Amino acid sequence: MALAKNKLTGVFYIPQSYKALSAGANGYIEQLSALSGDAFAVDYYDSGTLLKADEQLSALRAGSIDFMFHTSSYITRSVKILGITGLPGIVDALYANPGRIARGSALFDLVNEELAKENLYMLSMMGNILEPEFIWSTADKPVRSVADIAGKKVRVVSFEATQVIENFGGAAVRIPSSELYLALQRGTVDAAVANISTIVGRSLQEQVGHVYQLPLTAYGIGLFVDLRRWEKMPQDVRAGMEAAADWLDENGAAQANYGIYKNDLWPMVDAAGVEKTQPNAADLEALSNESQAVIADWKKDVGEDIGTRAVNLAMGLET
Repeated sequence: MALAKNKLTGVFYIPQSYKALSAGANGYIEQLSALSGDAFAVDYYDSGTLLKADEQLSALRAGSIDFMFHTSSYITRSVKILGITGLPGIVDALYANPGRIARGSALFDLVNEELAKENLYMLSMMGNILEPEFIWSTADKPVRSVADIAGKKVRVVSFEATQVIENFGGAAVRIPSSELYLALQRGTVDAAVANISTIVGRSLQEQVGHVYQLPLTAYGIGLFVDLRRWEKMPQDVRAGMEAAADWLDENGAAQANYGIYKNDLWPMVDAAGVEKTQPNAADLEALSNESQAVIADWKKDVGEDIGTRAVNLAMGLET
């Protein structure tokens, strides 16, 4: 078992080239290792060196690993309560108000109540979701408005954004980020819904000419354990992991959103000559209208009462 001799094995599939995404996880491992003393040792595998993205959750449940970092957008179809981090029409407000999904908040606790039903526990969502995902398009197939989406082949990861792209007349295509550079270069796709970490982490600013800053979806990076195994961990191990999670909650998303993105990544995009377009009021209203069906479907998935409360908490309508 992974806990033999109090050794903690953790994974994250994101490569170190994704500076903003890996920084919080790296910091957590540093904090956890410093707190471990003689109580436990930490084995951490990043960049998919031990497990690929689609292998992590099953490995956690099987007890092959003790903890994992995971982007919420990859697992919202199997862990549906995490869809709250990617709902169009919701993510902009959630992103702008970090405390709403911080450790100990009502929304954080509600998510964990639902995760417990699947024997999962989330120690942190890094204090907030990450900057929303926008639509990045090639120079010859620019997307500068909602109307421009029609007829375009758009790479999408999240289920929530897929529905909106299709409702706007686009063809949603699921392509791994590792294949996206060539897909844009060869015209396999005309555009991609992506966070700026994906753009710079895969050097996609070399292939895109425009970014339409419509807050279509988003994701957070969660730190997860199997609840049954968590409850059996020695108290000093749990205390160390919780203390490190406090650091992660305070620094993880904040470091990415207000430090690395602003000071490092967006200047790289600007230097590449990528044109930026802000959505106008009509397009924001169109997004809001299309979002209602996506939100309604998600509420059916998680249960109407749970979904309504989660949305209200994310929007600041409840505390």
